[in-house]
Amino acid sequence: MKNSKGFNLISVIIIICITSVVSAVTAGIIVTNNYNLSYSDLSNDKELTDFIKAYSNIVNNYYENVDKEKMLDSALNAMLNYLGDNYTTYLTDEQRKALEESLQGTYQGIGVEINKDRVITKVTKNGPAEAAGLQAGDKFMSIDGTKLNDTDGNAVGLLIRGTDKKAVDIIVNRNGEELTFNVKIGTIEEPAIGYEMKENNIGYIQISKFSRPLTSQMENALKELEANGMEKLIIDLRNNTGGYLDSAETTASLFLKKGKLIYSLEDKKSKEDYYDQTETSRDYPIVVLINNNSASSAEILAAALKDSYGAVLVGQTSYGKGKVQQTYDMEDGSMAKFTSARWLRPTGDCIDKKGIKPDFEVAQTTQTNENGEEIIIDTQLVKALEVIGAM
Repeated sequence: MKNSKGFNLISVIIIICITSVVSAVTAGIIVTNNYNLSYSDLSNDKELTDFIKAYSNIVNNYYENVDKEKMLDSALNAMLNYLGDNYTTYLTDEQRKALEESLQGTYQGIGVEINKDRVITKVTKNGPAEAAGLQAGDKFMSIDGTKLNDTDGNAVGLLIRGTDKKAVDIIVNRNGEELTFNVKIGTIEEPAIGYEMKENNIGYIQISKFSRPLTSQMENALKELEANGMEKLIIDLRNNTGGYLDSAETTASLFLKKGKLIYSLEDKKSKEDYYDQTETSRDYPIVVLINNNSASSAEILAAALKDSYGAVLVGQTSYGKGKVQQTYDMEDGSMAKFTSARWLRPTGDCIDKKGIKPDFEVAQTTQTNENGEEIIIDTQLVKALEVIGAM
């Protein structure tokens, strides 16, 4: 959120788009501008006066009682639907809260990942579970005296996160022995990235979501990889469907030189450019992996690195989400948003509905193994390694 940019941003959210065989749901960068119409203007608006008269007549004279809240919700939805824009919509209080929580990058829990059989597959580093002594391979047997029996892993997570206690007593089975742990419930930071060092001092960072903690996690990963001798970097944005605009901007600023253009916002009145204002920058070769499901913030970062850093793009044309939404909150906690601008890459191009084309077009391939099962061959990563090896 950056009030210094003149947009009076109350929230900057990119709605996560989930693209699958059945459906593709996308959303956009949300900003909130000051309204242009004053109350005196509205009082002279004939169409609005007619709407209020109709509302009053229905409430007072309809033969049955009217739920005014639901009727106004329907009216608001109708106004937004009239615009015929996929990114213009209405979110209930519950939907808004779920959206915001999904992008915060934190949750209340103990810091473990559990499979469907209630077995811990991963313990978060420096989390409450690790501090208490829980380990990967432990199987949950009971929580606060409640035996789990046929309970699956998802239900276990809900039991832990749903309690109002500050700690829970957990019994696990470890190699046939039942052990009891008192585990504190705390704020867990979800990892937004995964990273490793490939051969020939090539670093690899996969960004899964542009959540709040992303930039700090990226900074830590870069420092670790650089300390271990990284000379080149692959950033994997495949299947990354977005997140916070600010996270894309600050992540780009880790690489670009001060004064380089990151993106622009253009509405019907003006265009505003957003530049890197930090002293931090890198100068080693970068390859960015993208595919058809790379969208919104992922496209902003890919375009900034391509146009203002000189990165090379490998993979498939990105999704093509270049619209920006203005939002306002209702008194009941719900939220409405409508498209008010579009974002432009540093070249000045708008990628909406056309996406970003890679420098090297590569599709994934499949191969049948000895069991007759089809497995995906990551030919895109292979190409990225080949390209960056020659840089």
